[in-house]
Amino acid sequence: MTTLPNITRIITGHALDGRSIVVGTGNLPTVVEIAAIPGTVFHEVWSTGESPAAVGNGVDPTLDGLILSPPAGGTRFRFVDIPPDTEEFLSTGADRMEEAFAEIGERHATTVREDSPHPLMHRTESLDYGVVIEGEVILILDEGEVLLKPGSVVIQRGTNHAWANRSGKPCRMLFVLISGRYEPSIAASLAGR
Repeated sequence: MTTLPNITRIITGHALDGRSIVVGTGNLPTVVEIAAIPGTVFHEVWSTGESPAAVGNGVDPTLDGLILSPPAGGTRFRFVDIPPDTEEFLSTGADRMEEAFAEIGERHATTVREDSPHPLMHRTESLDYGVVIEGEVILILDEGEVLLKPGSVVIQRGTNHAWANRSGKPCRMLFVLISGRYEPSIAASLAGR
């Protein structure tokens, strides 16, 4: 997996009399390394299926497996470890992207084409907040790229993108994904892509 530290999750809840209590603490139960992209690890922290979110003592929503996007009207909260790009991955990675995105429940999210700037190009109809926790990574868009270091925050608004790690060291990012809907003009412009 990775050399980055384990993530500890503390879950609060309510006792029958309404007092606040800790109902769970420990390692995340759903931590998945993507077989098609070795070293890429998803750490599922929590998700919601609606907004406003149900606040109660329900079951752990991360036990349902790994899905890239949030459910309609919901959210996903996760960490992702991004390994350094390798020459082998950059030259053959595009051939494995459909398989990689199928592993995270969204084969259709890959947008990689022969002229794509990176083999991990993809898009989801969501608003994502991405924060670099450790290491560095490059946000690649159809036009341009930006170097991100610890504390950098990306507001990802459903755009086609990839994460490139050219640092030689693992990077860990924190993501909060919020279900979205493209504005009509954006949806129309994407229909032909």
